Amino acid sequence: MSDNGGAAGPFAGRTFIILNPVAGQEESERLRRQIGGAFAAREAAFDLATTRYAGHATTLAAEAVRLGYRVVCAVGGDGTLAEAAAGLSGSTVPLAVIPRGTGNQVAHNLGIPLDLEQAVENAVSGTPIPVDLGRVNGRAFALIAGAGFDAAVMAAATRGMKERWGFAAYIIAAVREALNASPTRFLIRADDREIEVDAVSVMVANVGELYSAFLPLRIALTPRRPTLSWQDGLLDVVVLAPRKIPEFASLLWRAAHHRLGGDDRLFHFQAGTVRIDADPSIAVQIDGDPAGQTPMRAESVPAAMRVLVPATAVPLPDAGPVRNGP
Repeated sequence: MSDNGGAAGPFAGRTFIILNPVAGQEESERLRRQIGGAFAAREAAFDLATTRYAGHATTLAAEAVRLGYRVVCAVGGDGTLAEAAAGLSGSTVPLAVIPRGTGNQVAHNLGIPLDLEQAVENAVSGTPIPVDLGRVNGRAFALIAGAGFDAAVMAAATRGMKERWGFAAYIIAAVREALNASPTRFLIRADDREIEVDAVSVMVANVGELYSAFLPLRIALTPRRPTLSWQDGLLDVVVLAPRKIPEFASLLWRAAHHRLGGDDRLFHFQAGTVRIDADPSIAVQIDGDPAGQTPMRAESVPAAMRVLVPATAVPLPDAGPVRNGP
């Protein structure tokens, strides 16, 4: 760890920064200097460590909690943030976010600035709000997990593609995978309901919207305030079951406009716990990372952590869950 050069102070007054040196498309040393300068300009004491392997951010965040840091600040993509969140789960130490990844879905959903200076300002003076996490087979996730088509897309969007094309890498991978997608028989057990369906993908989301360069894909059942899906104690389940390849585009368009009900090709419901089985077994992804194969068991962990957001982004109470589907 390194600090900002000031006198050592109590950990309680300091921010612990976790930086993923391979996230996004920025040179890591330059990014370190920018972040250090931004915190120093605000006279905010900090220590900084870089991740060295998958899961390292979880270990670092848990250690920061043990040492009593004021805030843990994750710098990188959504995978880095999810790892840090896992290390903070159940503690009172809030997470600050400096988004530097390809998609930056956490920042988009919670109204956290993408601009570095504004993100640092939020890390120093933001408002902590309670946020749910999901858990799949014991592993925490912040955004979305799924089996089938979405897992294939995440695996196909390689690091090299993302460095070259940014978010468009996911679009390219999705088009390629859609041409070869075929339905799988899924058995979904969600709280008190059981569904058997031929589908290409079953997604389980903790997040309200997925943003792209073209349009947001709404997942939550609170269309006017999808941010509230982070605080409802439930997972949003989306089943994508096109009968023909050309239906992919129309189904995604409907999802973007929150038209998720009334059709067995695309439906949506909420649950606290979800188990997904597939025949044959099929690939699983968690927050964009490959995570083995089905079966997968997901559950919501209500108010598992706190995240710093700008005061203008603090969500209002919701009216409650909605159920939808066949």
